[in-house]
Amino acid sequence: MARHLITSALPYINGIKHLGNMVGSMLPADVYSRYLRQQGHDVLYICATDEHGTPAELAAKEQGIPVADFCAQAHDAQKAVYDGFALAFDYFGRSSSPQNHEITQEIARELKANGFIEERAIRQVYSNADGRFLPDRYIIGTCPHCGYDKARGDQCENCTRVLDPTDLIEARSAISGSSDLEVRETKHLFLLQSVLAGEVESWVDERADSWPVLASSIARKWLTEGLHDRAITRDLDWGVPVPADTWPELAAEGKVFYVWFDAPIEYIGATKEWADEDPENRDWRSWWWKSDTDVQYTQFMGKDNVPFHSVMFPATLLGTRAPWKKVDVIKAFNWLNYYGGKFSTSQQRGVFTHDALEILPADYWRYFMIANAPESDDSSFTWEHFTATVNKDLADTLGNFVNRVLSFSKKRFGDEVPAGSAAGEAEAKLGEQIAELLAEYETQMEALQFRKAAAALRALWSAGNSYLEEKAPWLEIKTDQDGAALTLRTAMNLIHLYSVVSEPFIPATAATMRAAFALPVDTRMWVTADEAKSLSTVPAGTPFTVPPVLFAKLTDDDLETYKERFGGASA
Repeated sequence: MARHLITSALPYINGIKHLGNMVGSMLPADVYSRYLRQQGHDVLYICATDEHGTPAELAAKEQGIPVADFCAQAHDAQKAVYDGFALAFDYFGRSSSPQNHEITQEIARELKANGFIEERAIRQVYSNADGRFLPDRYIIGTCPHCGYDKARGDQCENCTRVLDPTDLIEARSAISGSSDLEVRETKHLFLLQSVLAGEVESWVDERADSWPVLASSIARKWLTEGLHDRAITRDLDWGVPVPADTWPELAAEGKVFYVWFDAPIEYIGATKEWADEDPENRDWRSWWWKSDTDVQYTQFMGKDNVPFHSVMFPATLLGTRAPWKKVDVIKAFNWLNYYGGKFSTSQQRGVFTHDALEILPADYWRYFMIANAPESDDSSFTWEHFTATVNKDLADTLGNFVNRVLSFSKKRFGDEVPAGSAAGEAEAKLGEQIAELLAEYETQMEALQFRKAAAALRALWSAGNSYLEEKAPWLEIKTDQDGAALTLRTAMNLIHLYSVVSEPFIPATAATMRAAFALPVDTRMWVTADEAKSLSTVPAGTPFTVPPVLFAKLTDDDLETYKERFGGASA
């Protein structure tokens, strides 16, 4: 079987993420990783918190704690949420780790040795009150375009215009609030992307045809517009330090690498963190070094991250002239909005991941988000759509089927799977249908088409309901008890099949369905086409129990409560 390296875009350390962040990176990566493991592949799913940069320093300052303490606490808080969503990372690391520092510095040295990093003098804002150069985000003021009085020196979050610090009216330091600012000359390191542009373009051309259109079009747009040399250092106290053995002057000035230089390297760093926990049995280099022939590397991210992963990170790795593994497929997602507008922490608008888990179990959210993933275009979360999906797909189509079959069989035949007649024409027809739908599900999962995969899974669930309605065992039992027993035995085998193939989407519910049957040995990873056709995995005489209601239906009162708490169409 193949070896699959999976990474999802690193969630930034500052704050709990909203549902759009979850569906655009970590959740689909988890679904795909789970599916690949079920196929018997060797899978390594790596993620981490992205901990460097200006916002982390400012957030720590607001709380009055050291930035290292802030990041440690925020990492644990985020990890708890992701555990709640049952994200099965093989390792969830931290970009502030010693491993990432070490690898980032080594890559920078290699780039310099190969002539792809150079020092350049630039003019930058200096705060006399703070005694330091200020990164653009450390400068705030009034936007000259819309009048917003808390615009940052790189962009106004109100009107989204890109800015330079000198554009701001009444500019001031975000650290001290002082307006005693001046422009001075300082030196920074630049990655010479313009020199590497031809190599990056050739690299993209080799593989982008196998990427979803969203990712390939963004990468080619950046290449068409031309790659520019990019500053990869900043004046911050928190970050990967510029190594003194290579750039003593800049190291003495306290320069650190720009967060977008070291954050993608943390995919490698986190893999080393994972390996360092069990060095006798784990080899991080086998995934990242000279591994092009046997490792398939897939990245998951929102569309805003595509330029960095399709252009800047590959340029970085190509420039080292070392055999680093580079991505094979980038799966990009559009935005998930909230009633057509942005999620907003400051306006308390939208659903954030910790709040979602407070309301309902993770499987409700996992299924809804993947079934409505913003793959082809931006999509919008509404409580009406969420409620309708939960009630129709999860409560009625799947949950009600499981409860009807097991409850009725227990009532009429006891606590063991009934025997009944041999499978007949209806069962043969059902088996063929299930095998076809399962093949469609597998095709879409392997193509990373998650909405279509969810539709195939939903169709599998619906096929069971159609069979049950056709056979109507509650009527059949009045005239043909063995026939009714056959119907229920077949339906129970469908439940077990659902427990296996639904696991990537709804792992907790899948485990509950599987546990309903007391099979002596149940280590089945997947379902073959022949097994789908025969529907005989759970034999007659197998003890079973009726689980609690799998999915509770949401009421109109629930809907109104959620809209009132989180904002709705009128927000």
